[in-house]
Amino acid sequence: MKIKSVVFSSLTFATLAAAWGNPIPASQCTTGDLQCCQNSGSSTDSAISSALSLLGIVVQDVNALIGVTCSPISVIGAGGNSCTAQPVCCTDNSFNGLIALGCTPINLYL
Repeated sequence: MKIKSVVFSSLTFATLAAAWGNPIPASQCTTGDLQCCQNSGSSTDSAISSALSLLGIVVQDVNALIGVTCSPISVIGAGGNSCTAQPVCCTDNSFNGLIALGCTPINLYL
């Protein structure tokens, strides 16, 4: 089971890297909070666009990475505090985890 998680995480990083550049180390997240998001994409993605519209959120940069259904990652390296979805560093998570704006993919293992 652990191997599947590592493979999934590696594939997630590869996908995010291809779409939004290389993930930064978690220690370099200085612009906001570390988040574990179940999904991420741009405002042009249909599901994300619908959520933004329902919440009345206008995003200026249509290519900006947006996190969806996010929860905070508190302490890196602490037991049981991992992210099996998409770890990101976001500048605006004022929507109670539903949407996180200004996200950058991060690598929890650097």
